[in-house]
Amino acid sequence: MLDVSEEVRAEIGDEEADRLLGGDNAPGTYDCTSCRTPGNSERERTSTVLFVGEETAVLAFAHASCIPSQVVPVSEEQLQGAVRSITGGDGQQPQPDSDLPLQAELGVTSGLLLVGGEVQPSLVVEPLVPIARPGTTGPVDVFLELLSEQGFSTITALDQVPERLPGWSVLLVMGKLHAVLQPNANGGAPVAWWQAHQPMQVADEWRSAVNKSGRVLVFAAPVGTIGQQPREDLLREAMDRAAAAGKLVGAAMPLAGT
Repeated sequence: MLDVSEEVRAEIGDEEADRLLGGDNAPGTYDCTSCRTPGNSERERTSTVLFVGEETAVLAFAHASCIPSQVVPVSEEQLQGAVRSITGGDGQQPQPDSDLPLQAELGVTSGLLLVGGEVQPSLVVEPLVPIARPGTTGPVDVFLELLSEQGFSTITALDQVPERLPGWSVLLVMGKLHAVLQPNANGGAPVAWWQAHQPMQVADEWRSAVNKSGRVLVFAAPVGTIGQQPREDLLREAMDRAAAAGKLVGAAMPLAGT
């Protein structure tokens, strides 16, 4: 009862794909790479999910009801981190890429927020320092301006879901938050706009909501606008104030990976 998509077959080859479908290399029981609950490829439809890095590829399995069979491009660091989480290795945590300094300056909070009358899985992004335009030293804090240029919508009130931002997505690997991906200016696979220093644990309820909706609402505000709020109701209040002050942008993004 294994599903192997054409893109996965193209990556692993016909011989390996046929062995999987024939049951030779089927996983039997497994932990779903999406919802992290047990699965059984002999009793329920199961998707093959291939995580592909620069030098390494890892084949994982998921309930077909959670995600379809697919290829998920990830950085080598992300993939090695996922392997360590599976094997329980004690390797060093991945470090942020040196050519992505902006990513190290962003704080990201996950939460379930009431938006448009429904509870929505959301990420709230706030820089830890003022953000200048790349290649310049000022004027500082053009964070919202930069995001508006990328297509983020100005949020004046959390009364409706923001529009989907084409080409952007939120990457979960093995049920943990790894990155927010943006289109590659040179074409090809998406690149990380924000990347976690190490895979970020999210609440089971948040992950379940994402798996159900297939999307994440990503909101952003300038440094010092929202802060680290200990509860989701306080986070929502801070976001309402930011929206009323014209200091909040947002976009809906599909789920990439698991």
